[in-house]
Amino acid sequence: MAIRPKTLTAAVAPVLIGTAMAFGDGIHHLPTAFLCLFGAILIQIGTNLANDYFDFKKGTDDVDRIGPTRVTQAGLISPEVVKFAFILTFVLSALVCIALVIRGGWPIAVIGILSIISGILYTAGPKPLGYMGLGDVFVFVFFGPVAVAGTYYVQSFEMNMAVILAGVAPGLISAGILTVNNLRDIVGDKKSGKKTLAVRFGRSFAQSEYLFSMIAASLVPVLIYALIQDHLPILMGTVVSLLAIPIMKKVLVSTDGPALNLALAKTGKLLLIYSVLFSIGWIL
Repeated sequence: MAIRPKTLTAAVAPVLIGTAMAFGDGIHHLPTAFLCLFGAILIQIGTNLANDYFDFKKGTDDVDRIGPTRVTQAGLISPEVVKFAFILTFVLSALVCIALVIRGGWPIAVIGILSIISGILYTAGPKPLGYMGLGDVFVFVFFGPVAVAGTYYVQSFEMNMAVILAGVAPGLISAGILTVNNLRDIVGDKKSGKKTLAVRFGRSFAQSEYLFSMIAASLVPVLIYALIQDHLPILMGTVVSLLAIPIMKKVLVSTDGPALNLALAKTGKLLLIYSVLFSIGWIL
């Protein structure tokens, strides 16, 4: 419950896409791909545990919380144990990053260090990223272009515009997941002083942000194909725009926690579906 398994698709999806693109280009390295996946999942878990701990310490999570249970606030695990768990998880992720740095050099070192630091500072410190409305940017960048490009580069030692653009879609859908989360928590966040974009600009803005994220993500394969005139099957990824229609409707009309929790979970599944379709399309 503490590691929030349903959110881990955000870590898996960009690594899958980056690896599939390297495989399709004939320049993959599967042992390195597994290290990328393990490291990404560890950083996501560490971030989730740190969020659980620091949101409790800052009073953001209280008895009125309408989202999934946070173990620290609910008293299921002591704050000290959760703190030890996220520190240990980030240490393990750092060890994985060291192994990747040995292969990929300083670019991977920069990505690893910034990813771990951002995961901690998302809710920690005097000015956490998530409390300043920068969470959406953090999620888009690190679960999108950075993760896909980093995964591709550390396997192939090459980079191109198609790979960077490919990272835009998982970044946007991951930002959409966060948007639903912030839309659900808008009342509690406003009360606790957590100034997410939903709090700063209102419910309508957050709903529009979600619609933009999902629609724009589905158009990324079209943009890539127009650029490279190759890998036509990647257009299968555009099907997520159709699958997202009922979820977008729910986000537009729902204000209750359970409905938005369901929309959040379904958006996570869409992210995985998109990454699988795009990856298969690129390999074909």
